[in-house]
Amino acid sequence: MDFNGLLDRLGLEGFYVSKPENVRYLSGFVEGKDGKVVLTRSGPVFITDGRYLVEAKEQRFPHRILLKRNELPALLSEYLTGRVGFEAEALSVAELETLRKGLPKVEFVATHEVFDRIRRVKTPQEIEAIRRSAALADEGFQHILPFIQPGVREIEVALELEFFLRRRGSEGAAFSITVASGERGAMPHGGASEKKIQAGELVTLDFGAVTQGYRSDMTRTVGVGRVREELRRMYAAVQQAEETALEAVGPGQSGKELDRMARELLIAQGYGEFFTHSLGHGVGLFIHEGPSLSQTSEDVLEAGNVVTIEPGVYIPGLGGVRIEDLVWVTESGHQVLSKSPKELLEL
Repeated sequence: MDFNGLLDRLGLEGFYVSKPENVRYLSGFVEGKDGKVVLTRSGPVFITDGRYLVEAKEQRFPHRILLKRNELPALLSEYLTGRVGFEAEALSVAELETLRKGLPKVEFVATHEVFDRIRRVKTPQEIEAIRRSAALADEGFQHILPFIQPGVREIEVALELEFFLRRRGSEGAAFSITVASGERGAMPHGGASEKKIQAGELVTLDFGAVTQGYRSDMTRTVGVGRVREELRRMYAAVQQAEETALEAVGPGQSGKELDRMARELLIAQGYGEFFTHSLGHGVGLFIHEGPSLSQTSEDVLEAGNVVTIEPGVYIPGLGGVRIEDLVWVTESGHQVLSKSPKELLEL
């Protein structure tokens, strides 16, 4: 990356990077929350503390070790002068006050999503890591199906799924796993509770794996035995909305338009008021990143983006359905990274 060119474009002499995902992206440091990256005209510097003496030597940039947290302003004074950018979404007011007090001659300038936007377009290496995470999730889905039975608690299903993913090589769950059955399916992010799954219910599973820090995200909804016709109609409507929006994914397509396609189909079938979230989001080192696919999004898809397509219907007192695929935007269109079946499985 041309750091000097970036500083020129931003009108800065330096940049203080503190958002964990961006620290990892720039330096390769796994524990991004415990490191910082300082970009200067003379080159980048990685900063961490004494717990990471060995790891710091393995990073992409020259490193400095902090023995005490209150030494940070003094260390930064060796590198930072003039106008210095900081990540407004990641730096607390207290941290900023400490930096300004310790570096009175530096003008700290708020920036927004500078590296987040760069991260939206994935390299081939990043795509492969995400592809591997998606493949692990597909394995996890096939593994967990026999466990979804009447009398089994949602939390048991979630724990078994997470254990399987770890055993197969995932660095952990990409986020807190959702297993929501019956009426709890009306909660889009209902987590996994002590509730016992019952025959005739729909069960929504939302989960992902992690490879080299890169995450996957997939949702499937299954039936526990035969489900009643009302739930089947709901499922068919969500599947149609998902597949319609998915087919339209490609470079130059707007996030707002994709959301509209799925939403209008659900509105036409009487489910519009029950689709309560956006259609999708970007995925990478962070589970929810740009670009956004929503009613208010101004984002336009580019080749190299990885996004979710995940319409859902959530009816209080009845249940819910969500179907979500992870999609790589290619030069010629798209490639679906989630391979698990989407027809209604009645286990």
